[in-house]
Amino acid sequence: MSRKKIGIVGARGHTGAELIRLIAAHPELELAFVCSRELDGQRVGDHNDACAGDLRYENLDPAAVSARCADAVFLALPNGQAAPFVETLEKAAPNTLIIDLSADYRFDPSWYYGLPELTRHAWRGQRRISNPGCYATAMQLVIAPLRDRMAAPPVCFGVSGYSGAGTTPSDKNDAEKLRDNLMPYALVGHTHEGEVSFRLGLPVEFMPHVAPYFRGITLTANLWLREALSAQAIMARFRECYADETLVRIVDAAPWVSRIAGRHHAEIGGFALAPGGKRVVIVATLDNLLKGAATQALQNLNLALGFDELTGIPHD
Repeated sequence: MSRKKIGIVGARGHTGAELIRLIAAHPELELAFVCSRELDGQRVGDHNDACAGDLRYENLDPAAVSARCADAVFLALPNGQAAPFVETLEKAAPNTLIIDLSADYRFDPSWYYGLPELTRHAWRGQRRISNPGCYATAMQLVIAPLRDRMAAPPVCFGVSGYSGAGTTPSDKNDAEKLRDNLMPYALVGHTHEGEVSFRLGLPVEFMPHVAPYFRGITLTANLWLREALSAQAIMARFRECYADETLVRIVDAAPWVSRIAGRHHAEIGGFALAPGGKRVVIVATLDNLLKGAATQALQNLNLALGFDELTGIPHD
């Protein structure tokens, strides 16, 4: 069988670069085109050593992307820029699978929301897939096993490497301003706060920060329970929930972000219980560019194309 042809729109960004690496190594996929206005005409291999051959970046508008008739297209664009590509693909290439990595369709019930460990049961053959946010992935993985036990809105404190701020220059990815610093931002109303609240059906409070390292997220969740539980019972619930999930690992101690960078799974641990047994603090780490973005997108693509979900994803 011939390989499935895959296109990437927004390939210059950090997530686009990770998608190129994953697709180039996938045994069933072939990169058909990669779009970047800034890198138009340049060899992909000169910017990404995972890509051999003479494939070049192209500056393709929505009509040109649709004309390529790829089996699937990843949209790795900033928020608010996906719609012209989606609308044109739906009209001109309705059989092309679309996986959008922005927040543009995460609240649209007509799109499948692809956090596989929690939502794969809801996939019904949809050809439009919305990839979750990085922080939103970590928050949902931590909250979901105890969702039915919540006595109050979960409170989550997040710290990300500056790759999460993208490549467009800003204070949040300025290495000099971040030096010896921890920068809080969007302390109420962050997009991922709304995303998790919408998806889990309960209010979630989230306070993000950016730190002076490149990649990885630490998410610390403070959870109040209606009834007291032991730490052992809480850990047992998490181990049962994720027993069959290769890309979610339950650990005893609070995980370190330095140990997750460049890896494709999430780690959840800590499970610190306050006196009385009704308050538990849990820590999750993941690579925001991988399990928080590109790896999860490839899980969703594999599912939609009928491959094993972990095909092409390195894991221990």
